[in-house]
Amino acid sequence: MPNPKRRHSTRRTALRRSHDFLTATGTSECPSCHEKKLPHHACPKCGAYKGRAVIDIKEAAK
Repeated sequence: MPNPKRRHSTRRTALRRSHDFLTATGTSECPSCHEKKLPHHACPKCGAYKGRAVIDIKEAAK
C-alpha cells in the first residue's frame, strides 16, 4: 500500500477543503407574524402553523 513521501502543503489542503463548509438552513416567513421560521414547522413566535394556532405561546412579562 503506497504511503505519501512528503506532507501536503497548506494550500493544497485548503483547496481540497474549499467545499467542506456548512450551508445556512433555509428559512421561510410566517404568514401571520412575518417572523423567520423553519419550513414545515410551527412558528416559535406566534405558534401558528398553516394559518391556525397549534401552540399556546405565553406572553413575555415586561
